[in-house]
Amino acid sequence: MPARPQPRAYVPLLCAAVLAAVLATLLPAAQAHAASRTVQGGRLDWGIKSSFQSYVTGPTANGGFSLTGGAATVGGSQFRFHSATGTYDGSTGAFTAGFSGGVHFLGHEQGNGTHQLDLTISRPTVRLAGDGGTLYVDITSKAKGTGAVTTSSQVPFASLSLGGIDMKGGGDAVQLNNLPATLTAQGAKSFAGYYTAGTALDPVSLSADVRAAAAGPTRTPSPSSAESEPKSKPKPKSKSDKETSGRIKGGAVDWGVRRTFREYVTGAIAEGGWKLTGGAQDGGALFRFPAGTGTYDEKGRTLDATFAGAVRFTGAQGLDLRLGGIRAEVTDDGKGTLYADVVSAGKTRKRVPLVTFAAEDLTPKDGLARITEAPTKLTAAGAEAFGGMYRAGTEMDPVSLAAALTADAELPALPDLGSTGSATPKAAAEPKAAGPKTEATASDPGVPVLPICLTAASLAAVAAAFLLLRRRRTSPAADASRVPDASHVPDASDASDKN
Repeated sequence: MPARPQPRAYVPLLCAAVLAAVLATLLPAAQAHAASRTVQGGRLDWGIKSSFQSYVTGPTANGGFSLTGGAATVGGSQFRFHSATGTYDGSTGAFTAGFSGGVHFLGHEQGNGTHQLDLTISRPTVRLAGDGGTLYVDITSKAKGTGAVTTSSQVPFASLSLGGIDMKGGGDAVQLNNLPATLTAQGAKSFAGYYTAGTALDPVSLSADVRAAAAGPTRTPSPSSAESEPKSKPKPKSKSDKETSGRIKGGAVDWGVRRTFREYVTGAIAEGGWKLTGGAQDGGALFRFPAGTGTYDEKGRTLDATFAGAVRFTGAQGLDLRLGGIRAEVTDDGKGTLYADVVSAGKTRKRVPLVTFAAEDLTPKDGLARITEAPTKLTAAGAEAFGGMYRAGTEMDPVSLAAALTADAELPALPDLGSTGSATPKAAAEPKAAGPKTEATASDPGVPVLPICLTAASLAAVAAAFLLLRRRRTSPAADASRVPDASHVPDASDASDKN
């Protein structure tokens, strides 16, 4: 008589079938999840080359730098570029992110308003794959010696080393600190010949938010459904909806006060900070005062508007300065003035003219009357508001102004510095020390979510495996001594039968 097969022998078959069914469902979802990640929001901190900064601002070049496009300074000698956009593939570790903002260096003034050293670096882009990557920049430079000016877009400026960092993962953020950077041959050429290829640059640090890819395009209505809907003629714009409207429908002033003042407030002397109230927003290198109300005159290109929010600076040695009630005026001669209610030393002064700026072109476009990064100068009243820290005529941070003249006009976006809580790709992919996860949730983008129900094909595979196991166990050929009858139902005791 042939030996009776042991039911335990079929347990691996059942397990394998169940595992195959689950994997068949999860793997496509996991692959799609890993390959469809987008980068939206974040910052890149980089000093370019600290010794170059010291040279520019030192007694030899006797120059300085200015920031453009919302770039900021952070720490002692780093520039912060903002609003990362790009892609991240967690399955391969490939990462690409472009950042906004720039820095303009000037040095060796030649007496006629020009400078021998004139270099602008902006829009850094990082591309990483494998063990390293490349940092690209837009660069405008005046050649050392000849003075020839060249402008190049996305020059491969520096080689980056990952130093063994595993970029694979599925977290919701990428954070990389102090990546070594080396000047490339193309970078050296575009750097006006100040350094040779292979020169070590300042290390690069970045933090970027990683999100799921945007949903696919929405389904367009079929011709039949579109035809069934009643058609209506577009409503003509009323006078109040035209760009020549006198009453503005919103607006914002972006102003950082003064970069060195912010650095003083947070530095070792004042050891202070600032607080925003009334809806004011922090854009890193600037403060946004929103909710503009007022009027715009299309003939004279004049503006009179007030804005919400306030900023209060506090620190050691009696530092306590509040600026609120922001007001912007542009007159028909193209001159602008920024006013504020100033609270300092327990006294409140209303509508103090802080800075002046040029506003020669307020011609609206796309529903916006706009001034972008206009240079500003401190007034005598402004110098008094700052307690004599700066003299009248001192250059302050540039001011940007936008006034919406139509209801659908979009204000410029604030710099997006990303989230504050970030993790490296490796850390995001590592299991937590608390133990294995028993259930994945949609809030954990590192792993695919287990479907509530398996697909029909997966269920069919599981059912087929179970039926096969049952038939083999109850077959007469498998056990001639047992005659199955209607009263026999397999139960747990069958699995423990022995010869």
